[in-house]
Amino acid sequence: MTYFNSIGLLKDREFAALAGTAFARSQAYSTILIALALYADLFGTTGFVEGLFGTAFALVQLLVVLPLGRAVDTGNAKRYLLAGFLINVGVFVGFIQVSTAVHVVLVRMLQGLGASILWITGATVVGDISPDDQQGRWLGSYNQFASLSSLAGDLLGGYLLYVYGFTATYAVLSLITLGAFLLVVRFLRQDPGGQKDPDEATGVETFRSLLTLPMLRALVGFRFVFSFGKMAVIIFLPIYARTSFGLSAFAIGWIMAGGKLTKALTQGFVGNLTDRFGREHYFVAAGAFLYALGTATIPLAAYFEGRIRPVDVSLVGDTQRLGGAFAALFGAYSLLGIGDSIRLPASMSLFVDEGDQYDSVASAMSLRSLSWKTGQVAGPVLIGTTMDFVSTEAGFVLAAGFLGLATAVFVLTARRAHAERGPVPNGVPDD
Repeated sequence: MTYFNSIGLLKDREFAALAGTAFARSQAYSTILIALALYADLFGTTGFVEGLFGTAFALVQLLVVLPLGRAVDTGNAKRYLLAGFLINVGVFVGFIQVSTAVHVVLVRMLQGLGASILWITGATVVGDISPDDQQGRWLGSYNQFASLSSLAGDLLGGYLLYVYGFTATYAVLSLITLGAFLLVVRFLRQDPGGQKDPDEATGVETFRSLLTLPMLRALVGFRFVFSFGKMAVIIFLPIYARTSFGLSAFAIGWIMAGGKLTKALTQGFVGNLTDRFGREHYFVAAGAFLYALGTATIPLAAYFEGRIRPVDVSLVGDTQRLGGAFAALFGAYSLLGIGDSIRLPASMSLFVDEGDQYDSVASAMSLRSLSWKTGQVAGPVLIGTTMDFVSTEAGFVLAAGFLGLATAVFVLTARRAHAERGPVPNGVPDD
């Protein structure tokens, strides 16, 4: 029923346009993750270089996130969305031309710029234009459509890469992105969220003011540590499946689809729960714990490979042989999806609520992204180097350790922040 409630939001033309933004962005992101596994296998890269695939993407985002937040606060968000679409089309053209691992790193930097524009601007606009009493539903549904598009990217993108190769796949992604571009042109208002005085929006003082809020500090600290582990998982799980077990792009897409399906089907429901029960920090902690647990089970793929009888699965004219490694990775990624579905709507809602206290939602979202990007820059290289010098499985265990540490610290700091926070500004109880 909640899923159909999310579908019902598409009757709002502006939400439909923003859902198209999430769809194009997330589908491209998940398809390219599978492509990175193929590039790693094709170019025989080390764990350190594979880590650079993630670090290059995140480094550009780290550099642009703060000025981008200010620009969105003071300018026309619609124009930034349109620019992000065009940059992503340039990314697809660039990936068609790559012939070395260095080229992949460079194009990933451009992808980081385009993804930052679409993510920060899209999420900010959704938070700004959503009704006050339905913010959790809008944000949860927005992420639900992003998860559905990631699911499509895993299945369709994996199939296209497996059957038709890189060029045809990137051509399809370009068409989808241009379709979303047209939706925004046609349906989104000219100045979504309005514009603030540049002297009042997203300056250093705004960030300092936001960081005086105990809950926002707890969230920023949590995301900083959590990102070390999560971004390494996102980059290395597809590469692990390809280089260690020889799984095809299509099979890797199925693994990733398991997590995206659980995430897509439950995220809107969890968004409604946060609206109803409040105490969003508990949802964040529960989802983070499940994500750490799922990450810790990834190395079991090496144990189960050869211990489970392979199964031949025929689909869309192709037969895949799936064994123990596939089953273990599919289960682990499904658990990761459940964890994210619990954590993400609550986390976004908390950031929007905190930003509202200083009328700077985009600035709060920028801090949300900034705290993530710092760990995203260092995490993949650190985990990749561990994989080079110890083992691939040890790298995933280290990632799980970062995730568990982040969760434990957040439980302590968020409980204290919630106690200090008191009643919410609109007088609606959050208990």
